[in-house]
Amino acid sequence: MKNISAWAIRHPVTPIVLFVVLFFLGTVAFIRLPINLNPDVSFPAVDVNISQPGAAPQEMETQIAQKVEGSIASIGNIHHQQTRISEGNVLIIVEFNIGTPIDRAVTDVRDAIARVRADLPQGILEPQVQREDSDGGTFAIYAVTTTNMTPEQLSWSIDNTITKRLLGVRGVAQVQRHAHPATVW
Repeated sequence: MKNISAWAIRHPVTPIVLFVVLFFLGTVAFIRLPINLNPDVSFPAVDVNISQPGAAPQEMETQIAQKVEGSIASIGNIHHQQTRISEGNVLIIVEFNIGTPIDRAVTDVRDAIARVRADLPQGILEPQVQREDSDGGTFAIYAVTTTNMTPEQLSWSIDNTITKRLLGVRGVAQVQRHAHPATVW
């Protein structure tokens, strides 16, 4: 079988039958492919909130955040970790790789905090570890402004034109309009 193309030209029935069979199997597989109107688009993430009333941000960083971050970093499957520090509060958001079971991720983060709990200051409140739910949330947010219409005309245009067109797009299930007063900068 040195030259497959020459063989296929001399014996055209076999490649044609193979093509027809593969085409038929591909068509059947495509038709039977399940379609989910609400697919699981959750990103496994865990929030860690640690408070120490009255503590300065520098203290929160050195005495709490660095120790907890180091302990959490030893957990596997972490995609991204972000820390926000303010006066008296540390918020650590740990995003895991997609496919990581969220319940296990929460347990792993709690265990990581328990390992360094004795090294944290005594005045902190009990660390709060909870999963971050992103299922069913807003997928896209748009802002509409104009200088040519009154607020009432803009509202009518959004309700009767833009919303109807968006709902006509395949895959769009819901459109909500929230009116906010104009802000002048």
